[in-house]
Formats: sequence, C-alpha cells, structure tokens
Amino acid sequence: MRLTFGLFLLAVSSASAATSIRVVGSPGTQRVDVLADGRVYASTPAEGVWSIACDWREGWPTDWHHAAPVSTETAGDWTILKGRLEACGGVWELRDAYRSAGGIVKAVRRFEWKGPGTAKKVTLSVRVQAPARKANLLLPGILYYGNPSGARSGKVPVFTGKPGEEAIYEEHRYPMPFAYTELDTARGMVLHTVPSPAPFGHIKDQWWSLGVVAREAGAELVALSGPCASNGKRSVIKAIQPGFKPYDEAYLDVPAGAIIEKTFYLEAFPVEREGAGFQTPVRTSARLFAPWYVEDMPGFAEILRDKYRYAKTRWRERGPVAGFNKFPDRDIFVMGWCGQADSLGYALQVLGKGLNAPEATRMARRSLDFLSGAQFYDGGFHTWYTVNKGEWSHHEPLSQGQAMMNFARAIRVGHASGADTSKWEAFLRKAADFHSARILSPDWKPLSAAESFFIAPLVSCSKLFANETYMQAALKAGEVYAARHLSMREPYWGGTLDAQSEDKEGAWAAFEGFLALYEATGDPRHLKWAQHACDVVLSYVVVWDIDLPAGRLRDHRFRTRGWTVVSPQNQHIDVYGVIMAPAVYRLGEILKREDLKRMGILMFRTCGQIIDPYGSQGEQPHHTNYAQRGDTEDVLGLRGGYREEWTVFWITAHFLNAGAQFAEMGVDVWR
Repeated sequence: MRLTFGLFLLAVSSASAATSIRVVGSPGTQRVDVLADGRVYASTPAEGVWSIACDWREGWPTDWHHAAPVSTETAGDWTILKGRLEACGGVWELRDAYRSAGGIVKAVRRFEWKGPGTAKKVTLSVRVQAPARKANLLLPGILYYGNPSGARSGKVPVFTGKPGEEAIYEEHRYPMPFAYTELDTARGMVLHTVPSPAPFGHIKDQWWSLGVVAREAGAELVALSGPCASNGKRSVIKAIQPGFKPYDEAYLDVPAGAIIEKTFYLEAFPVEREGAGFQTPVRTSARLFAPWYVEDMPGFAEILRDKYRYAKTRWRERGPVAGFNKFPDRDIFVMGWCGQADSLGYALQVLGKGLNAPEATRMARRSLDFLSGAQFYDGGFHTWYTVNKGEWSHHEPLSQGQAMMNFARAIRVGHASGADTSKWEAFLRKAADFHSARILSPDWKPLSAAESFFIAPLVSCSKLFANETYMQAALKAGEVYAARHLSMREPYWGGTLDAQSEDKEGAWAAFEGFLALYEATGDPRHLKWAQHACDVVLSYVVVWDIDLPAGRLRDHRFRTRGWTVVSPQNQHIDVYGVIMAPAVYRLGEILKREDLKRMGILMFRTCGQIIDPYGSQGEQPHHTNYAQRGDTEDVLGLRGGYREEWTVFWITAHFLNAGAQFAEMGVDVWR
C-alpha cells in the first residue's frame, strides 16, 4: 500500500514511553520525527533524511548533498521511505525501512549507487538531530558527559557542547555501540548501531564511525562511513595513551551497482532524574546484542586451576617473609591495585579444597600473617614491601581500601575454618580506626572516586568487630560519593593509579561500596546508587564480538564480548572485569534480573580465553586502533594485537578472588 498523505505514524508498542516515528510533510519534503510520550525528541535534518558527501578536502568530507523521501509505504510491519539523489556524478537510489523492536525503532538504511563508474571520495551518513540543552552525552568507553575530570590531562576525548564540536569514533572502539544525549534533565535520545566495516573503504580496515556533533539548536547523533573527529580536530583517533594520531582519507570509493546498507536503532524515553538517562541505553544495548552465551568460553574450573598454577610461580617465602610477587622477576609484594598480594589470603582459603591443593590454605595464612605487619604512616599503611631491602613503602589510599576488603573477607572465612586470625584482626582494626576517623573528620574531601574503595571494607569491619563508628564512616562516604556522581556532572573517575580520568574502576569502587551499604542497611536509596554505578561499569563491558584483522587475537578466535574497556585514557580491553563480575551477579540476585547474573558469569569466563599453558596472560588486547606499548607508528596496524609482557599479579589474583566470591554465592565453579 502506498501512502500519499503528509503524516504517517509508526507506534512500536502500546506502552506510552515506547519510541515511535512519524513521517511529516508532503512527498519530496518529508522528514522523520522520533517520539516518545507523544512528544518529539529528535528529527532528521531539515535539509533531508539522507545526506551524502561526494568529496574529501582538508581532511574531511565535503560537497554534501541531501534528499527527502518521495514516497512512503508499508510492507507487513515495516514502514518504508524511498528517495532519489543526483550526486557524485550519478544517481543514488535511497531507502529507509523502519519497524518496532521491543519498545525502540529498528531502521535499515540502503544506498544503491546507479552511477556510470566508481564514485570516489564518498561519505555516507545517518543523522538525527535532538534539541539537547547542553553537553550531557555518553559514548560508552569513550566519553562520559564530556569527560570533565580527564580533560585536565589532555590525553582523553573531551566534549563541551560548543556548536560545531565533533566527537566521532570508530565503531569497533565502542563496547556498547550507541551515542546517547540527554536533551534536558527529563528526556534522553539514543542512536544505536549494528557495527560493521564500511564497504569499499579507502583505507585499511575502515569501519563506520559513530558519535555526536554539537549544533546551535542541540546535538546531532551521527553514524558516518569512516570519518572520525575529536577534541577540535578532524581525521584523528585516540591511538596512544598520550593522545591522538592522524586518521585521514576515511572515505569510500563505491563501484557502479554497489549496494550499501546500515542498520541502526532509535530510542527515545523520559529520564527519571538528571544523570540517570544513560542507564536505559546501557540495558537496551545488552538486550540487543544478548552477549551472555558462554559455552564457547573456558569454564570456571579450568581458569581457576590454570591461574592457581601460575600463582604458585609468584610465591616467595624467606623465614617470616612470605607473599606473592607483583612482578615475575622482582621480589616485591604489593597490596591492592596492581599487586593484590593480599587477595589470595582470602581466595585460597575458599578454593583450596576444590583445587585439591592442601598447601593453598597455608600460603593464604602465611601471606596474611606477614602482610598484617605492614608499617603505618601519617596517611594509613604502606602497601609495598621490597623483599631484598626489607622495607615498606608507597602511599596509596586506593590500594589500602582494596587490601582492607581482602583482609575482611579473609577474617570472615578464617573464623569459619578455625584459623588464627588475631594478627589479621589487629591490623584491620588499626586500619579501620585510622580511615574511619579520617573520613568522619569535617575536613575530609576526597579528590576522586578512589576513596570509595573504603566503603565496602568499613561496612564489613563494622559487622566483624561490632563497631558502629566504622558504619558511620561508610555511610558518610556513601552520601558524599552519591552526591558527587549520581547527576553525572562529575562522572566516576580516578579509580586507578596510572590514569587521571573517568574510568570503570572509579565506578566499580562506588558500585562495590553502595552494594555493601544496601546489603547492610536494606535502604532502597543505596540499591538505586548501586544500580547507577553498576550501569556505568557495564557501559565499559563489550557486548558484541568485534571482528578482528589477522594478528595474535585472531589466531585464538578471540571473542571480545564480556571484556571491559579500561578508560577513556587507556583504550585497550583488559581482564579487570573479572573482579567486578561477582558483584554484577549479586546485584542480579537481589533484583531478580537473570541478565545481570548471566553478564557476571560472562565477564569472568570470557577473560580466560588467552591464558597461556603456564597460566599467565598479558594485560592489553587491542580491539581497536590503540596501543600503549610497542611500535605505535602505524595506527592502522594496531588493531588485533596483544601485549602479553605486562603480567602484574592482579591479572592472576583477580580470577582467584572472584572465583572464591562466586563459590561463596553458590555458583558451581568446579563443574
């Protein structure tokens, strides 16, 4: 049936908040509006539904041409728009098809080139314009409401919303491929894409790109057939830790008769409160890609046995000195962050029997007996011990919080097994006394989210030692961090020692703390906070299997789903997600959400894919055009690589720690 009237409405479900489209205007001048709750959230540009550039000059597409639909029809539950554009020396036959997809709108855009020969230097596009009030946008793994904290470093993508500003990145850089903008404090608009290489790309391994362009009237969500831009520069990508490198000539050379299609989704919805809108597309993206299948991944038991075998190579024991080395070739014990020497003091007490390793419990207890002698200083306790010097050193509050959590778990498990935990308890009490007093001080003003790592251990200490002061400190810290981060005016940041930017670790610290508060108090506010921080964490989780070029990762049929992007500064993926996985699973239990439980299992098992025969693996698989080490001159040769030489102990310890937590929650890790 062909429709010739000027208004056509596609409602994708009966729910009032569901996304819908309507086609407005007469043939040849029509536009597409995106609606929710009966209101327009976004529209195609006034110049046309379709936009094609026919040239490339000064590092950017130019000579743009636009077209509007000339007809609208239906086929089943599809709404189909057709158009025609004379440009690039020939004719483009254009078609959009829209239909409902569970509360959002699915679209397939088709470009068919009818020209007499190859159309050179072409750029194709998807464009949707939304009247965003300010620069409240989220591009997963890349940009978090402008990256205000990371902006000071000069090493990360930034976005202020100034008209003309562009934030457009390769689709394979996105763990969740969507661009989200908050139109105001009450409405959100999203462009999701199905990522794909761009057919007939001019440069090697050219993919579609995705992002946002700031306009005078708001934000334009865009998908382009290759061009990238960031931080006021065009044709650049975030290829190295310090910043950006050129990425020019990302256009298409389209042969006669070629057909190119791009699938995308439109999502519009009311926002409960400022800073919460991104949570909707995070959950939608996971639902769209359904990444939870794990039967092609290593199992829990295989991973835990491999990691324990490697952990034993890091064990050092000299008289009273005993612990696990941070590095393979230097005798240094480091609590927290990279070293996690304290972590196995908990994990091996839980896993020893299943590992059939009678020595495991002994190593766990010996390590904590030694580490509990850590020296204190005016900022807490030192976290590094250099064996050959016999010295404690380093001032790392972040690592102290992580160490305290592991001691608290170890003491709880030790009580159940009859271990002598007196040294561990004395140490943990002293640390908890120190940090609770510091947090309860009126002048406590934490710099970043790093100190939210103290919340969970203080909650545990309050229960272990029946000490209300510790809980009061945890509650205060929770309130401070909720006030700072829930609006996303200051996104979670600073959760590592080597990056001063927005990062998943900062969100993880808050998530772990908020979840501990909820488990202790039952306060629904704490559960809301935990969900918020968890969704930030999940925005760093890859929900799709990124197609990889020839290289180390392709050699292993490496699947990226479930891995986590590090941060806007460090754009590789890593195994840090395994330590977060039990909390994601636990939140799923509390909320009765099977998707979260399955995501937690995936996050653990996927990271076992590239464990080598010794039980070791490196930190940095390269899923996108980014590397921190090695030869980074050829940015088009970085993707698919893998740096395995950086093998600090957390890469081993987090698996065992998380495995123990899963086991305690009743997951059969030995099956």
